[in-house]
Amino acid sequence: MDSWHERIKNGLLNAGLLVVGLGVMVLLYGLVTRTLTPSPDPQRSDETTKLVGSIIQVEVRNGAGVDQLAAQTTHYLRERGFDVVDVGNYSSFQQERSVVIDRVRVRQDIRRQYYLDASVIIGHDYKQLRPFQNQE
Repeated sequence: MDSWHERIKNGLLNAGLLVVGLGVMVLLYGLVTRTLTPSPDPQRSDETTKLVGSIIQVEVRNGAGVDQLAAQTTHYLRERGFDVVDVGNYSSFQQERSVVIDRVRVRQDIRRQYYLDASVIIGHDYKQLRPFQNQE
């Protein structure tokens, strides 16, 4: 009977070591990913003129019609220091590709009544975007 107890004890010890080893690997992966992946900078460039504040303000719109898509994107952006000032659905759910509309410089669609700098419209390609990868 002692050998049976010894085998169970060794099996549990090996399982515990495996779990700890996997945990260490996950933590190392997170450290390497965070270190090597450049993070977006939510601070405005000094080149901009007449802007409301120093933090980039954005709105997030669900253009794919998937439940909680805009909310998940909002959480992702806020964790990285962006000021999400409005969240909701886009004018249609037919947006094939996700886009960022720069309300200040690039694709100009400046609307003075908006107190934001960019609109993020999440399309049907959302599974290719970083916040939605590895969520299956």
